[in-house]
Order: sequence, then structure tokens, then C-alpha cells
Amino acid sequence: MRYPLLPRRALARAAAAAVLCAAPAAHAAAACEVSRPVRFSGLNWESNLVLAGIERFVLEHGYGCKTTVEIGETLPMLAALQRGDVDITPEVWPGQIEGAWKKALASGKVKGVGHVYDAGEGWYVPRYTVERHPGLKSAADLARYKEAFADPEEPGRGRIYGCPAGWACGTLNENLLRALGLERDYTLFAPGSGAAQKAAIMSAYKRKRDIVFYYWTPTSLVGALDLVKLELPPFDQAAYTCMTDPKCEHPVPTEFKPNPVVTGMNADFARQAPRIAEFLGRLSIPAPAIDDTLGWLENEGKEPDDAARYFLRRYAEVWKAWVPADAAQRVQAALDAP
Repeated sequence: MRYPLLPRRALARAAAAAVLCAAPAAHAAAACEVSRPVRFSGLNWESNLVLAGIERFVLEHGYGCKTTVEIGETLPMLAALQRGDVDITPEVWPGQIEGAWKKALASGKVKGVGHVYDAGEGWYVPRYTVERHPGLKSAADLARYKEAFADPEEPGRGRIYGCPAGWACGTLNENLLRALGLERDYTLFAPGSGAAQKAAIMSAYKRKRDIVFYYWTPTSLVGALDLVKLELPPFDQAAYTCMTDPKCEHPVPTEFKPNPVVTGMNADFARQAPRIAEFLGRLSIPAPAIDDTLGWLENEGKEPDDAARYFLRRYAEVWKAWVPADAAQRVQAALDAP
């Protein structure tokens, strides 16, 4: 998974694990269930940091907690969640890390709660590319169009822009490339970061150059650009399970698995903080609301914490269903404060 082009100030702020203030005195103060800061996984994509910002604001102002963020990649932060080095991962895509997630749940040290929203993945091309090459409908068709997607560094090969280096979706994309028999004709290019991935896509799109790339939804990029998702064979669970395994010997092509996103919690923390666990278990965001929030972040050039406040101000009817009335009053008071 995940969301590129994170503002540098946002990452620096998150990496410093800034501790924000507690609820205002205008309402009865809440006592946090834990005596230390609640620790969040700061996975390096926009939706996760926006979700973390939403949850942190609610916990700080509604539940009287202090919070911190630890920046990291998907699998290392899953290990940290199991160890108890972090308490909450706002956005877990179980289908993308299927084996690792099942092991984490089986260990009893991690819980997946709630249904944050539904996410998806795929290989995309701009619509203008399909208009130039009307025979390009499926990912398998790429075998006939490597010249259109020529790799500037490897003559005679095409380039597919895959996951940024270190992301868990890299295994899926590498196995899908092999499953489609495209490894002889294409290089699966791993950008150095989510920001580099997005910059490459936007640069090609603005210049009307042909490009094929992996991306995910919900994202502001997929919503903002006129794209076509390349067809894959119908979803097959056995084939998908193998594709998530770095040691998959004979991958078979299949559609990416629909991903109901959940909140990851350290199990000990969930037992220590049942009210927080209840809040996170109720947290769910309609697709139009998260799309609008991410689109606002993209269009306004703001930071994830700003987008979190945008969501809380604009979608009060959504988040107030997650928390008790007294907590909602404290959060609303903090939003209304000058």
C-alpha cells in the first residue's frame, strides 16, 4: 500500500513525535486510560497520516490522552505493534500483507478492529494512452506495447512503475509481473519514495506521455486524473496468497484482493484501554468523505494534520458516531476554539 507526496514539514513533525495538548478546560476534563502517551504508527503515505491526525485529535481532546507518532514502513511497524513499541496502526491492509497479518493475529499480540473503509489496488494507464493504443485493455496486453512504455535506462525493455522501495506491495507487483510473463520485456521500477512515484506519474501525465503504473485507492491522484485500470483475471484466493509470498515459485495472475482496511491495535493496549478500543472499533469513514479529504489535502497543498482538522470540521456527523457524547463535546469545543 499507500499515498505519496507528503509535505516535508509533516514528516519532520511526525518523526519528532510531537506531543499535542490535552482537552480544553471549557468542558469537564477526561482522564486517559493510560498514563503514558498513546503511540501511533506513522506509515509514510497520506491517508495513514491523515487518519493518525484524526485519531490523535480525538484522543487528545476527547479522551484526555497525550500521543506520539513513530515513522516507519509497513512490516517493521507491524513487528513494532506486536512488540508493543507502538499501540495503534491507523490503516492496515490485511490483504496486502496476508501471511504476515495472519501470523500477527495468531500470535494473540495484535488485534484488527473496525472497518475504516474499502481500499483497492491495480495497474493503471492514462486514458489518452488507451485512445492511442485501443488494443490495450488488460495487463497481459502490455506484452505487445513495450515500445510505448520504453525504459529510458534499459533499451529494448518497457518500464512499469511499481511500489516505492520497501513497501509491502512490492512482492505483489514482482510476482504479478512474473505471472503475466512480462519479466522478459519489462523492468519493474521501484521509485525511491512515494513522492518520487507520484512525481514521475504527474510529470508523464502533464506531458501526455505513455506510462503504466501501480497505484491504490482511495487516493487524490486516482481521483484527480483520467485513468484506466488494466484488466486482470478474476480474483482467486489461492493465486493471491501465493503472490503475497516472496518465495512464490509459480505465480498465477489474479486481480488484486479488495482490501477492507482495519485499525491495528496492540492486544495488551486494547485490554488496558477498552474505551479507546471501542472508539477505534466504531471508526468508519464513507468513501466520499475520505476522497474529499484527500482531495482537499492535494489541492490546498496542506499537511496531514490540517486535513485531519478539515475532516473533523466538515464531517461531524461521521465522527460523532464513533465516540460518547461527552467526548464529542470536548472534541467539538477544541475545533471551535480560536
